[in-house]
Amino acid sequence: MISKEVLRQILIQQQQTIQKQEHTIPRELASEILPWFKDKRVLILTGLRRSGKSTLLHQLMQKITQSCYVNFEDERFLGFPAAEFESLHEVLLEIYGNAHIYFFDEIQNIPHFETFVRRLQDQGKKIIITGSNARLLSFEFGTRLTGRYKQFDVYPFSFYEYLQHSDLTPTNEWFYLTEKKAVLIRQFNQYMTKGGIPEYLKNNDIDYVKTIYENILYRDIIARYLIKQQNTLRELVNILVTNMASPFTYNSLKKTVKLSNAITVKEYISYLQNSYLFFEVQKFDYSLKKQLTAPKKIYVVDPIFHQVCGMNISPNKGRVLENLVFLHLKRNKHDIYYFDRTHQCDFLIKDAAKITQAIQVCYVLDETNRERELNGLLEALSTFHLKEGILLTQDQEEDLHIDKKIIHVLPVWKWLLLKKAENKRKI
Repeated sequence: MISKEVLRQILIQQQQTIQKQEHTIPRELASEILPWFKDKRVLILTGLRRSGKSTLLHQLMQKITQSCYVNFEDERFLGFPAAEFESLHEVLLEIYGNAHIYFFDEIQNIPHFETFVRRLQDQGKKIIITGSNARLLSFEFGTRLTGRYKQFDVYPFSFYEYLQHSDLTPTNEWFYLTEKKAVLIRQFNQYMTKGGIPEYLKNNDIDYVKTIYENILYRDIIARYLIKQQNTLRELVNILVTNMASPFTYNSLKKTVKLSNAITVKEYISYLQNSYLFFEVQKFDYSLKKQLTAPKKIYVVDPIFHQVCGMNISPNKGRVLENLVFLHLKRNKHDIYYFDRTHQCDFLIKDAAKITQAIQVCYVLDETNRERELNGLLEALSTFHLKEGILLTQDQEEDLHIDKKIIHVLPVWKWLLLKKAENKRKI
């Protein structure tokens, strides 16, 4: 049991910490979330540990009045019982007054938190919460708050946010100015290696990333799901990171890590996805059965994990580049698949029931791979009756006209920075 006096002390200290918040990089997602404050549903911000959820929460709070805040990751909340939520609520009213908006950071740490959230919502309060486990949040809210919440996924910095972290605010004019363009290319090469985890970019301490990884493995997966084969799980992560962007089957992984059945591999990967470390992409097929049984492709949430968890002596730049393209599509909430028939194409984008885009990625388009890369993209364009496609590279740009199709060859760094309206025009 935590006394009201201790609760009061915790909440006042947290309030003071927020008020002293140092300057942070504005998150692009904030502008998307703010309009939903007029909606009655609970807003959930989920994502990888240390990807910036708490910072985003604080940025939203700065734009809102009559709000209150609790960070449940404070160790003094360990063992906090759901029965004491009412005492917590009374102390919040003492400190913040009659607030209408409640910000709860990592409330998933408290068992049965959803009953308290439901009660506040029934009282007409607006609640915004963060969490680092997709399954836990969706399961709890799925049972208690069906249809009464909206989820936003928070990722590490995009390339644009990475540039802002370096005190750079590019515009489209930079693409045509030699010196500015050189800056963008240099920054992108660094981004491919460093990724976008905010605190790591600030302190440049690789041990910090290793700590995040260990916390995900032990706190979010091993402890939560009572995993006994810890070394096998680690080996699986190493294999997935090393071979990201390559097709795999659960059965082939089962043999590699010497597990007894493929179902265990599938479960382990689902745990890793729930913790936002990995994302699976399915092969597109009009037959749902074939789609479910076909090999999958896997991508990691940030390039830095390719360095920390992978078994490559040096980063595989082609895979890292493709991974960054995937993350950009994922941030923009696209429904993503890959294409594989006679030839392969890295990404198909589905809108409703229709494939609307085909995107191929290769580090350098040259004579050794030109036919393979173009054939995969052209076959995807023909299959889905698309007139234009995109082929993304490290630093090449041209328009190709082949078989009455237009292929826009673009540098990934430029494609990532194009404004939405410009991006649509290009595509």
